[in-house]
Amino acid sequence: MSEAQTFNPPGPLNTAVLFLVFNRPDTTRQVFEAIRQARPPRLYIAADGPRPNRPGEAERCAEVRRIATNVDWPCEVKTLFRDENLGCKRAVSGGITWFFENEEQGIILEDDCLPHPDFFPFCEELLQRYANDERVWTITGCNFQDGHRRGDASYYFSKYNHVWGWASWRRAWRHYQGDIPFWPAWRLSKEWTAWMPDKVERRYWDKVFDVVARDGIDTWDYPWTACVWYHRGLTATPNVNLISNIGFGVDGTHAPLEPDRNMNRPTMALGAISHPPQVQRDADADSYVFDVSFGGREMRFPRLIIFFLRRILKKAPRVLRESA
Repeated sequence: MSEAQTFNPPGPLNTAVLFLVFNRPDTTRQVFEAIRQARPPRLYIAADGPRPNRPGEAERCAEVRRIATNVDWPCEVKTLFRDENLGCKRAVSGGITWFFENEEQGIILEDDCLPHPDFFPFCEELLQRYANDERVWTITGCNFQDGHRRGDASYYFSKYNHVWGWASWRRAWRHYQGDIPFWPAWRLSKEWTAWMPDKVERRYWDKVFDVVARDGIDTWDYPWTACVWYHRGLTATPNVNLISNIGFGVDGTHAPLEPDRNMNRPTMALGAISHPPQVQRDADADSYVFDVSFGGREMRFPRLIIFFLRRILKKAPRVLRESA
């Protein structure tokens, strides 16, 4: 069945969207066009400032801001444009905090996360359905299951809160702590072992959160994952992929050292939404994500340290990589 046969155009979007941008006009233009097609009633645009030691970046940042504010539909536009560069961690987390200071719930897209049209109604319906369910913390548009369907519904629940196009609530984001102060004690607790019973997977995330806790990496997503897990939050995950990350390349702030198997994944229609009978984590799906997307299968062999350095320190500042 073709995508045209399965996709039913939704009604007007009633949910606010946060658009996080920086210095990439090409990807910004593509994602903005997808947002323009969805026509959100309120669009928040947060942009980090240019780095003074990067020739031409100020001009690229200015062009990105022009693209992202070129709204031609009935829409309330709010902007948070930084004059100075705060870096990925502070700029993005600060933009999300600003968004949820103004909205109880909403959809979040970065400038390289290109959504399928079904992504928006999917997020909107689940934002309403789980608004007061403290077990559900995020809604993602990403599916890394390589065609393995999890359950009979349109989505399932995961511990992995993929942030290449997602949605959440103020009630969840208020728990964000970029320095994860709870980690040292939680790391040694029975609760952490129960949440992460696989020893190889737990060892991987031990190392990640150890780096985060000593402020060794300029990113917001790992701290957010730690916060979601600390409160045992679950993520609603579609049974098809609704987001394609088009941002891997030389202009990416955290460009990978090698091709990422999750880059440029194709998207497809979700269609009419059916709901699972209960809120329960799919352990098999989570094991697949770790083994395939995070390289767990490779890590079960003696190359763990080399693999960790390649996968985690690729995001770290240059001085950290040189000292490794």
